[in-house]
Amino acid sequence: MRTFTSFVLFFFLGVSSVCIHDYRKQDTFYEPYLEENSIVILQIHKVLKSGNYNYKYEAKVVKVDDKKTTGKLLLNIKKDATSKRLNVDELLLLKPVLKEVIPPLNPHQFNYKSYLATQGIYHQIFVEYNQISRLNSDGITFFGRSAKLITFIQESLQKYNFKKNELAVINALILGQRQEISTELITNYQKAGAIHILAVSGLHIGIILLFISFLLTPLERIKYGKFLKTLCIIFLLWVFAFIAGLSASVVRAVTMFTFVAIGMFFGRKNRIEFSLISSMFFLLLMRPMFLFDVGFQLSYLAVFGIVYLQPKIYSLWKPVFSFFDFLWKLCTVSIAAQIAVLPLSIYYFHQFPGLFLVSNLVIIPFLGIILIGGVLLIFLSIVNLLPQCMADFYGTIISFMNAFVSWISHREAFLFTEVTMSFTSMLCCYLSLFFGFYFLFVKSFKSCLCFLSVVFLCQIIFLLELNEKKLKKEFIIFHKSHSSVIGYRNGEQLFLQKDLNNGQLKKQSFMRTYQTSENISDVHLVDFKNYIQFANKDILLIDHLGIYKNIGVKNPIIVLQHSPKINLIRLIKTLHPSKIIADGSNYKREVLQWENSCLKNNIPFYNTAKKGAFILRE
Repeated sequence: MRTFTSFVLFFFLGVSSVCIHDYRKQDTFYEPYLEENSIVILQIHKVLKSGNYNYKYEAKVVKVDDKKTTGKLLLNIKKDATSKRLNVDELLLLKPVLKEVIPPLNPHQFNYKSYLATQGIYHQIFVEYNQISRLNSDGITFFGRSAKLITFIQESLQKYNFKKNELAVINALILGQRQEISTELITNYQKAGAIHILAVSGLHIGIILLFISFLLTPLERIKYGKFLKTLCIIFLLWVFAFIAGLSASVVRAVTMFTFVAIGMFFGRKNRIEFSLISSMFFLLLMRPMFLFDVGFQLSYLAVFGIVYLQPKIYSLWKPVFSFFDFLWKLCTVSIAAQIAVLPLSIYYFHQFPGLFLVSNLVIIPFLGIILIGGVLLIFLSIVNLLPQCMADFYGTIISFMNAFVSWISHREAFLFTEVTMSFTSMLCCYLSLFFGFYFLFVKSFKSCLCFLSVVFLCQIIFLLELNEKKLKKEFIIFHKSHSSVIGYRNGEQLFLQKDLNNGQLKKQSFMRTYQTSENISDVHLVDFKNYIQFANKDILLIDHLGIYKNIGVKNPIIVLQHSPKINLIRLIKTLHPSKIIADGSNYKREVLQWENSCLKNNIPFYNTAKKGAFILRE
């Protein structure tokens, strides 16, 4: 009865937390108050990484006309000669046009709309710099003060002639700012299995906690010294979070280790486990959508892996010499963390860095020195006491780390890419890992039976998914701006008609993602000759020549490509189509005209630029 009551209590607590933190359920949510010519005041909450054409910001909707409102949106300001970067807490006055965040237009692509929804953002606006008025801010928020401090530190560091990549890594390691890191550098760290180095996370905060705890050890000798030490540790951790910009990952990590510090003070048994679970519960209570954040999932899984798996793996071998014991501890920490996150990382990222152990063995032993050295570097640069030789030495260390990671990332033979895993398979992998380790360290008939049962379940699910993919048939019209890509999928084979050359097609992420996620082994280029029959439906392809004729088809699906010069009304009367589809190769103006014509004639119209890829299954 107690278990059931606890479950019901936690269930309703979770539902209540989600409802409370959902802006759309609040009376002050901005959307109902927005009209065509509404004047809106926005406050910049966070500066995001810029796109190719726009500066991006997360902004709070402070007022709509005279009504105080709540809610956040994505602000895109076009890059031009007059546009300037905005700062956190700046107030802007403008007349916006709300737009929905575009969902992925092809299957298995990253769902940016869903990601923003977990951040409480449901709309975006696009403006030019001359369409906004910058207002005087009434005050500075905690986030604004943090952003100002980061800007001041960055300006101080720029005086010491760091290279671009060195400064970018320092900003990421110490200040939690990854906006300036190049795509190439991020890719190198991902391939080397060391991307966690570039994000201020539990690893960094854990190192800082140990260092602060070591420095404050003498406090334990005085009365109430242990309590004072704990307060100092918590205060300094949150000071570091303030310096690192109070990003979600930093706040999560500092909250986690705040609970660890409290557990250390009370000296209770299993304090690490208690601290982790308590911090996770607290964070989800404050921000329930963290549950769907990939960083949140990976960081807690990695820590749980280190806490529970590392001691068991370490016990398999007891090195005699202290040096080998140190290396073995490092290896077991990396292995435990990697095992814990492996199924989830494959599920999300479809790759596995085979040399993760090598990169972590080299980097992690020196990460504490790099991290503490970076904090010292920042302090000395602020007070203008940083010697140039020290800055050069630190920059050399960062450059060496970048070069080593780049060398590891180019060992392509050890990088396993395009690995696909379904959600069900991922859950089965975790069950197998759990019962596998249970059987390895608790050898009994019960543990053996549980492990074999889970392995048998995994085999059944694997065979069912494999059989489903082999039998799967679908006709798909992908969305690609200014191009036409149409495919017929038969099991593990994809027959593709496209107007891109092979080199261009291989560079398209939507095609790679589709092939990987759907386990497509063979791609064959074909010419459908303007006609396909699929699932007892006739499909006519009409290209730029605009040539079509009634070949005895009944209520066909019409696919319009490359803006054909046709009289759509006459086509409708001649062929009586069941549906008309316009892919990404057509001009927007003509697509809009076709859509209006279809609406007048009660013909279903499908625009891939709005609705995404069209998929027809058997």
